[in-house]
Amino acid sequence: MRKFIIDTDTGSDDAYAIMMALECEDADVLGITTVSGNVPLDKATNNALMTVEVCKKKTPVYRGAAKPLFRSAITAQGVHGSDGMGDMDLIHPSLTAESKHAADYMLETLRDCPENSIELIMLGPATTVALAILKDAKTMSRLKHVYSMGTAGFGPGNVSPVAEFNVFADAESYGVLLNSGLPLTIIGFDLCRGEAALNSREIDRLLSMGEKQRFFGSCVQRLKNHNVEIGEGCVADLPDAVAMGIALWDDVSDGFAPSYCYCCTREEPAYGQVIIHRLDSGLYRGKEKNADVATGINAVLFKKRLMELLEK
Repeated sequence: MRKFIIDTDTGSDDAYAIMMALECEDADVLGITTVSGNVPLDKATNNALMTVEVCKKKTPVYRGAAKPLFRSAITAQGVHGSDGMGDMDLIHPSLTAESKHAADYMLETLRDCPENSIELIMLGPATTVALAILKDAKTMSRLKHVYSMGTAGFGPGNVSPVAEFNVFADAESYGVLLNSGLPLTIIGFDLCRGEAALNSREIDRLLSMGEKQRFFGSCVQRLKNHNVEIGEGCVADLPDAVAMGIALWDDVSDGFAPSYCYCCTREEPAYGQVIIHRLDSGLYRGKEKNADVATGINAVLFKKRLMELLEK
């Protein structure tokens, strides 16, 4: 069984991704760490706790970074609601977070477990992970693999023409990740659009079912409405769930591009852009690969697996 740590800024799409890992029979989620991003840290932590509780698990949750390394915090509350979960009065966890800092939890867990036995799935800004790398890069190198939902992939950004939210929230931390030497797979925002998104029929189906399904159907209502407002259609795009699907199931991905990725932090108009130099294109030489970037997803298979876990 594969062992995971999930790092999250828990908004509605993070909740889907967390549920997927908790319900997957081949995954053992050792712990969940949180970071400021979609919502401030305390709300992200409460949302993670509520998701664990709705899934009837007792996975420990650890608070991480409350702000970026150098910049002021930003949120995506205009997209996910002020509570990050659609403002549907869903968040009343009885579980509580652990007292240990998330970065310390990561490092202690990696020291205590065999090398190359734990995989890290990053669903939010890289701040908490960057703190752990900066504190003890050698211990972080014991990770078997890192999956990051971040960057615009091979499409446009969602907070600027070139930048995706998770990177834009703390690009300096994402640069630390890219320069860490950790084995890294990047799943960009470009893969969550189209058939991979939940449509209104699928959301309504969840709302007509049991307590767990109604929770997940309700938490994306604000996201769905936001997409209608900006002309993206009556859908809920789930970038974190797509990233989790690619991490959990080899056959969901349509391929990866070996790449050298560079994160822009100096020019304000380009802040948060990750320039992806595909090393399989023959157009860029002189740098070694620091990530594999997902190039596509089997949306039909992903959606089938997602709905099976939701209905479990």
